[in-house]
Amino acid sequence: MVKLTMRTWLMMAGAAAFLTSPATAAGPAACRPVAKAAPTRTVEAEPKTVLNATHVFAAAGEAPFVRPVGYDAVCAPSECAAPVECAPAECAPFGCDDLSCDGYGCGNDGCGFMGREMGDPWSLQGATGIEAVNFGGWSQWGYTNKSTGQFNSSPHRLNLHQQWFYLEKEADGSEGVDWGFRADLMYGIDADDTQAFGNHPGRWDFQNGWDHGQYGWAMPQLYGEVAYKDVSIIAGHFYTLLGYEVVTAPDNFFYSHAFTMYNSEAFTHTGVLATYSASDDVELYGGWTLGWDSGFDQLDGGSNFLGGASVSLLDDVTVTYILTVGDLGLIGDGYTHSIVADVALTDKLNYVLQSDLVTTTNPVGTATGTNYDTIGVNQYLIYDVNDHLGLGTRFEWWKADGTSYYEMTYGVNIKPHANLVIRPEVRYQWAPAAQGANARNPIGLPVYGGAIFGVDTILTF
Repeated sequence: MVKLTMRTWLMMAGAAAFLTSPATAAGPAACRPVAKAAPTRTVEAEPKTVLNATHVFAAAGEAPFVRPVGYDAVCAPSECAAPVECAPAECAPFGCDDLSCDGYGCGNDGCGFMGREMGDPWSLQGATGIEAVNFGGWSQWGYTNKSTGQFNSSPHRLNLHQQWFYLEKEADGSEGVDWGFRADLMYGIDADDTQAFGNHPGRWDFQNGWDHGQYGWAMPQLYGEVAYKDVSIIAGHFYTLLGYEVVTAPDNFFYSHAFTMYNSEAFTHTGVLATYSASDDVELYGGWTLGWDSGFDQLDGGSNFLGGASVSLLDDVTVTYILTVGDLGLIGDGYTHSIVADVALTDKLNYVLQSDLVTTTNPVGTATGTNYDTIGVNQYLIYDVNDHLGLGTRFEWWKADGTSYYEMTYGVNIKPHANLVIRPEVRYQWAPAAQGANARNPIGLPVYGGAIFGVDTILTF
């Protein structure tokens, strides 16, 4: 169903009244359409700019649209030459129509910052002209007035979270056997949460020499890849498949992270993982790893299965189920899963529902007892106003060792340039059982009554 804004109703009503008026049925000479039709051109969709694991600002996969060249002089002359000869006050009270300039319309968004086309991002690789391998990175800086207890744990200062570099060669098996690799190296305050802390101390990047006070280095990925037709196999150190949010800042909508992501999911694994694209709608995963957050090391006999499936049930609905089962190393023996349903409600509105379950034999944090049992439900609602502006909210319930934690975040993504995004947010997190004389806070998370304000900026290259 097409939704019409109040502005659109007013325009339609005004047009109807104008056309049916006896004095103007044929239209005054000053407002008649130009006799010669304006030429048309096709504007190709821009490349995707990923803002989280499954969500994009630009609808890059949509078919290109056709628009007349140029519209009303309200817009830039090179883009908008009026197709109707009329006085703006009489015939164009709202400026250009909704197909002008950038597809959103000068009448709706204007031809300034929020209405112009995004353009292509600048890249270090593009500047060098090297095509044999892909490389680049980003710089993320942020500020928060209170600690969330996860990643954003150094308040009241401007922090360099991630200075990231990557180098890769993608394996393309479409024409036979091909090989590839990927290496990621980062420096910043997030390194402490990105290192292979599921190792014995002193192994891989989990060692004192990689740390510099609160800052440090981490190498979360280093793997080789072989691909043949619809099958790809990677071996080495790589990101987990679990969950919706990820470690890499540009791939998340929000600056802060969910309790579930930080406490109920691995960040990395070391092992072997195969991916099979069974069809356009089904992708299967299966492999073996050395437990959670291991980096070329085996802690406490870590040895587990990692796998699952991602299925497109409808054109706008994708469900992904990922599990780990076996000896998970740091957190003991057990089973975990993550289920993510991603639903495109409209071209601009996206809804995500996620649920994680963990049941293992080792307590975590300040939890007591012999087990670590958690369950959580996250909901995300993200609205793309246009290429430059996105609005989002996240609500979460997460339960650990009998204590329920809650978190609500409201955020905005502002993108003044294809390489730059600014992400202010307001977050609330609380746990009713953690208040009072008999307070229970088994994970030791900070729970506040007030708001947590945070903002970061990400510059990609």
